[in-house]
This record gives sequence, C-alpha cells and structure tokens, in this order.
Amino acid sequence: MLVYRIYYFEEEEKIRFIGFLPERRKNPERITQESIFNYVRTILGHEANEDKIYYFQVTLDERIGEILWPRLSIGTQGTV
Repeated sequence: MLVYRIYYFEEEEKIRFIGFLPERRKNPERITQESIFNYVRTILGHEANEDKIYYFQVTLDERIGEILWPRLSIGTQGTV
C-alpha cells in the first residue's frame, strides 16, 4: 500500500512527525500536493504554513505492518 509520511517543520531545530496518509485514490490524476496539505490542515489547523510541510511516499507492507524503504546505493556502479 502506498502511503505518505508527513512532517511539519515548526522551527529550525524542531520537526514534528504528523503521521501516515494512505493513498486510496485509483486515478493518479487526482493525487495532488494540495490534497496532502488539506490533510495536514485538518490536524494542525488552517494556520499551517505550506512551506513547512514535507512528505514522501513509502510502501507499507500490510501483511507484516512494516514500511518498505527504498534501497539506496552509495558508491559507483560497475566497479569491482
């Protein structure tokens, strides 16, 4: 299941984890940044600053209840 992990940067050194928002829409054209911001506003109120809202997509494995993080490769490819 595709979910959004959402954060709000309150101050320079203070980051608040807002939560997970599961993506339920089948039509990708309906998935917008504004819909994610609207979700955050329902939690924080309308005074929430859009410039301080950050999110990224992750996959949630519903069978085991864990997030499947993308694999990151560090270094150069093709070298032995």
